[in-house]
Amino acid sequence: MNTPLTAWIDGVSVYGPGLAGWDAARSALGGHGFSATATDIPRLSVLPPAERRRVGTVVRLALATGLAACDSAAADPAELPSVFASSGGDGSNCHAICETLASGDRLISPIRFHNSVNNAASGYWGIATGAMAPSAIVSAYDGSFAAGLLEAMIQLATPAETAGRILLVAYDVPYPPPLDAVRPMRDACGIGLVLHDRPGANAIARIQVETGNEAESQMADSALEAVRTGNPTARGLPLLAALATARARTLVLPWHEHLSLLLRVEAA
Repeated sequence: MNTPLTAWIDGVSVYGPGLAGWDAARSALGGHGFSATATDIPRLSVLPPAERRRVGTVVRLALATGLAACDSAAADPAELPSVFASSGGDGSNCHAICETLASGDRLISPIRFHNSVNNAASGYWGIATGAMAPSAIVSAYDGSFAAGLLEAMIQLATPAETAGRILLVAYDVPYPPPLDAVRPMRDACGIGLVLHDRPGANAIARIQVETGNEAESQMADSALEAVRTGNPTARGLPLLAALATARARTLVLPWHEHLSLLLRVEAA
């Protein structure tokens, strides 16, 4: 990438260990005390009862994160194009399917099947909000947050596709045993951003993104660093820390084995 991509952040959300929403998380991310309590995902009322019974933790986390980001940006979720990023989707549903296939009764529920695909959260987002704008889904292992951010920034640079703003929702939930032995995560984490192609009344910060190969940024607080490395989506915490302190900062997010994203962040 020869020319940096630029955007303004209008809205932020986060749910993770000890990070119960953006308003509550800003103090901890700004260096004013942090305790890694279990992730608390808000209850959802936006889905019809039938769909609400069918969804698992992954979808609940993704929808709660997206709705909170839109609320932070004073944006109508039905109008925004979106990018959903997750390293592995619904591991509990995958586990249930594997158990069924290994049993004597190998018939898989259609609900299990349609919840198994990585775009399930995007589909339920459309049901919950009425959104009919384009939605992209990306997955890039521990670089999934960075891959989602890059996808959103590229789409934002194509105004005909985004109408000026786009929603990024990144989310990951731990796998159950025995899958967690090969893909361990400490707890669930979701991060949402509403990005704008120009400064507006709700702008929080301006970011520039380009590719590089520098080592990824770490959190100064050891407990927050454990959260960052304990969930793929939490690799985005250095960006949230920069937003929380409202200071100009350059940071690096992991993207690929040999590539990273270099971010320059400054208050709007």
